[in-house]
Amino acid sequence: MDTMTQIAALTAETIQNLWPEAEGLPTAEDLRSLLAVPPDPALGDYAFPCFRLAKPLRMAPPKIAEAVCAAWAHADVASVQPVNGYMNFFLNRENFAAQTMAALQAAGDRFGSSDIGKGKTVCLDYSSINIAKRFHIGHLSTTMIGHSLKRIYDFLGYTTVGINHLGDWGTQFGKMICAYKKWGVKEEVERDGVDAMTRLYVRFHEEAEKDPSLEDEGRAWFKKIEDGDPEAMEIFTWFKDVTLKDAAKVYDKLGVSFDSYAGESFYNDKMEPVIQELRDKNLLVQSQGAWVVDLEEDNMPPCLILKSDGATIYATRDLAAAVYRQNTYHFDKCLYVVAYQQDLHFRQVFRVLEKMGYPWAKGCVHVSFGMVSFDGAALKTRTGNVVLLEDLLDQAVAKAREIIEEKSPNLENKDEVARQVGIGAVVYTDLSNNRIKDIDFRWERALNFDGESGPYVQYTHARCCSLLRKAESLAGVTPDWSALTDDEAQALLRLLSRFPDVVLDAADKYEPSMITRAVTDIAQAFNKYYYEHRILDGEPAQAAARVALADATRRVIKTGLYLIGIEAPERM
Repeated sequence: MDTMTQIAALTAETIQNLWPEAEGLPTAEDLRSLLAVPPDPALGDYAFPCFRLAKPLRMAPPKIAEAVCAAWAHADVASVQPVNGYMNFFLNRENFAAQTMAALQAAGDRFGSSDIGKGKTVCLDYSSINIAKRFHIGHLSTTMIGHSLKRIYDFLGYTTVGINHLGDWGTQFGKMICAYKKWGVKEEVERDGVDAMTRLYVRFHEEAEKDPSLEDEGRAWFKKIEDGDPEAMEIFTWFKDVTLKDAAKVYDKLGVSFDSYAGESFYNDKMEPVIQELRDKNLLVQSQGAWVVDLEEDNMPPCLILKSDGATIYATRDLAAAVYRQNTYHFDKCLYVVAYQQDLHFRQVFRVLEKMGYPWAKGCVHVSFGMVSFDGAALKTRTGNVVLLEDLLDQAVAKAREIIEEKSPNLENKDEVARQVGIGAVVYTDLSNNRIKDIDFRWERALNFDGESGPYVQYTHARCCSLLRKAESLAGVTPDWSALTDDEAQALLRLLSRFPDVVLDAADKYEPSMITRAVTDIAQAFNKYYYEHRILDGEPAQAAARVALADATRRVIKTGLYLIGIEAPERM
């Protein structure tokens, strides 16, 4: 039992003993969720607001706090103090250190994991790149938020399904086939990949300005794709394979993988049953020649299902995809990691699923995020102001290599460490703030070894590893946990002990930045501890306790970094 759970249980028991006849008193579980960390450490390690008890007890919160504190009989766990309606807890430091270290050592690398998700499935729709287009920095957030959430849910015992919902449908593919048939060279596309396809697409539009009939040819080729024409499908499938081969280079650098690449085209034959179901349930109404689902009572515009020419749109495919995913994976949640601009689209789609009578629609969630700029400049595809993600990652690795050469010229495996640090710097920057906030990527912040950055946290991990290498002589020495009662050790222990709650909160709020913030706080607390105390000096039993704390810190930082998709170098 962790310290917060123990305090909550003992507080609930004390309250129940004081007022055995009272109804509506909070359970131990309720109390645990109400425990807070005071902003000022002088007010205690934890605080319980007694305002929650005012109604069932018909007493003023300050009086309740005084009564509960007076009846508290667990000084071995914490001493208590009533302050303005709050019950403040001051932990018994030695017992807290012993209890926390026992939990950390018992769990090892799995500290913070749980089986809360056992038997439940989470589908995650993220990254969703477009065929025949290059990966740019705008794809970073969807890719890394989704990847991190997948790892978090895996860590909590869920079965996860990572889905890359490819953008592989539309008339642009007919135009690309038309361009390839007229001017393309197979060897050139094989060699240059997406860049070669982009050149063909650009040429198509240049030539179409001179000869508008090309547009008709492009549409004709797309019709062939729709009809399953063998030649059109062969070229179309090849374009997808070439794109994914290019994308794999970026995914490999980021350590990202997927369980499914079922994109828009996959649902081509799965839309008609959904459309027919909408008709059968009298949900489709005609509007200006198109077919829509009326959402006026939900204060939303109608959800367009079929255009006036009978063509389907994104919403049609997303409805078919949701039904397919539920039938295939039986998900408890289906997360769509897509930029906030698509908020209305997903609200409409989820509401249509509800109107179709699917109770599982409540488990569909739009995990939105903000926009990315680079050195203060917004990214605009039409003006060419695009930072390609592969170029950004390569630059980050090169810059990290330069810094390592300057700071640690004798370091072994510089190239490998530079890769870990450079990629980590980019990912950390993306996941360091609340996901809905816009991100301005700047090199001086991302690669700062001294500030709140990926390299700073990674360096702290490497520092812990270095300490452990120097502490081999202490192996087998029984730690004296009384050595961890100073302010710095206690502050670090409190942060470590709260890590499992952070993981749960991150999953609950779909917010990887909570873990990024936690490992940064832990790194800062450890460095403060490191500078204030000579860890390897003094009595062996006390040194062993301090080394054990460093080892626990190393493990939690490594776990936290893993959960946000960052590697943890052992030497820097």
